[in-house]
Formats: sequence, structure tokens, C-alpha cells
Amino acid sequence: MSNKENVIVIGAGPCGIAAGIALQEKGLNPLLIEKGALVQSIYDYPTHMQFFSTPDLLEVGNIPFVISRDKPTRLEALNYYRNVVERKNLRVKTYEKVEHVKKTGEGFVVDTVDRLGDAHQYVSKYLVIATGYFDRPNYLNVPGEDLDKVSHYFKEAHPYHGLKVAVIGGKNSAIDAAMELEKVGADVTIIYRGSTYSESIKPWVRPVIESLVDKERIKVMWNARVKEIKKQSVVVEQDGEIKEIENDFVFALTGYRPNRKLLNELGVEVNEETGEPVHNPDTMETNVEGVYIAGVIAAGNNANVIFIENGRFHGGILADAIASKE
Repeated sequence: MSNKENVIVIGAGPCGIAAGIALQEKGLNPLLIEKGALVQSIYDYPTHMQFFSTPDLLEVGNIPFVISRDKPTRLEALNYYRNVVERKNLRVKTYEKVEHVKKTGEGFVVDTVDRLGDAHQYVSKYLVIATGYFDRPNYLNVPGEDLDKVSHYFKEAHPYHGLKVAVIGGKNSAIDAAMELEKVGADVTIIYRGSTYSESIKPWVRPVIESLVDKERIKVMWNARVKEIKKQSVVVEQDGEIKEIENDFVFALTGYRPNRKLLNELGVEVNEETGEPVHNPDTMETNVEGVYIAGVIAAGNNANVIFIENGRFHGGILADAIASKE
């Protein structure tokens, strides 16, 4: 038996939640399906991370995000979005992964598997894809990347006290991780393909990292690429020269890419140059009638153009478009 729904939102991050609220306000009673925890992407952020944005720019559903400082922490954001879902009484199924989607004569068939391994099937008139961006790392594709000592996510620094840690990458996530690791007494080396600091580094962070590097509390290998990761070392090519540095752990923080599996199954076209799903920005509807996108999935290959701050407004746009059809 298939469960019949009017609108299904795939993904319960901030932008999926915003879309759910906007649809609910139009009387459409959406169901949100999330493969992990509520706002899993924020849960995956480093434990002590602080947002770049002020709280008002992260608000959804016209519910104030009130804190005692200028910028919220990860923990405060998790608390805020939980409260939003509860106050709005959104229907959310967490730990239920969408395995397949297809369009049929009666709507969109959505096949899922829950955390117990049980299969479920839904049929929905409309689909909103709000699956985010950050669950697929950009892999280095070098020997040794599959070693247990390598991670593409940084959680917290404490376990690495007194150890030699390589951080691959030079943007905000890599710089933040390197500074946290230095604080707990790790021997940190940043390996970055660029020749200087990235322009994207947060303005209040740049002088701090520059000072740590100048004082040699953090080492940086500029113009460098990892060629191989070994059990006790990392092989790096720097300015045409091969070097091997001692190493205990590696954080490969080289960015992420969208998972377009569901879009591909539905026949949503993607701009080959930008990676952006073909859609009407005035409605957020894709080239497949009845399929909408929300949040950073709409950004294509450049995740730096859509954040919570602007992606949260996609929900209102698509809710108006769907309501106009009803």
C-alpha cells in the first residue's frame, strides 16, 4: 500500500524546513523525509563552530532566533530548528532514506527505507528536492585516502593532542579546523594548492591564522598537492618537488558536491557548465513539471552562492507556485 501525499519535501535541513512551513501555510500539509537527523548538515558541523551569519538571517517561519551574542553557535542553531519544527507541528520522518523516485501517471512514487530496514512507498502530487550539498565530499582520489586515519569532516580537536595532523585545503573549514587543532597541542600542517590565503576566509579569522603561521605554530605548504597518504606519512608535491612529511591523521577538507541521484532519476536537466539544475527561479520548478528545488541544491557546482540566508526564501516561492496550481 502506498501512502498518498499532496507534497513531499525530501530533506529536512533549514531550507527544507522553510519550504515545509511555507507549504503548510498554504494548507498543503507537506511531509518532510530526512535520511538523517533533523538539520543533519548543521549537526555535522564542528562541535564548537560559530556561524558567520547573525541569527536573524537564519530565521525561518517568522519565528525569532534569539540569543545573547552576535553570532549563533552550532548548538544554538540545532536548538532553534528543533523548536521551529515543534512549534509549527511539521510532519517530519527522520532516519528514512529516499532510495528511488519516479514519475507515474498518478504522481511521483517515492521509495524509502527507514532506520530499521523497513521499506515504505509514497505517492505524491508534487516533490520538493531540498537535499543540500554536504554529504558528498570532493575526494582526492589518491592512494591511501581510504585509510582509517583520513576524514573528510572535522568534528573536534581534543583527540589529536600531541599528534601530527595534516589539514588539506585552504578555505574556512580547513582554516577553522587547523586553528582548533593548534589550540589543543596538535602539530598542524596545512597543505593547500593555492599560493596564498583564500579570499573566502572570514575577515576576523584571517589575521589570527596569519599570526599563527608567522609564529610557526601552524605550518603551511603552499602550491602543494597530496600524491599519497601512508600509514605514518603524507607524500606531497610542492612546486614540482616531492616531499614526505610525518603524519598521524589527515583531514581532507576540500569541499563537497551535490548528490543529483534523485534529480537524475526524475529526468531533471542539469547545466553541464555550472552544474545547476534547470529551473525557473520565479517558481523553483524544474523542467519536470511538479518537481521543485530548494536550498543549496539549486546552486550547482558553486555552493558559495546559496546559503541558509537566501535559500530559506525558496520555500515561499515554490509554495506560492504550487498553491496557484491547486
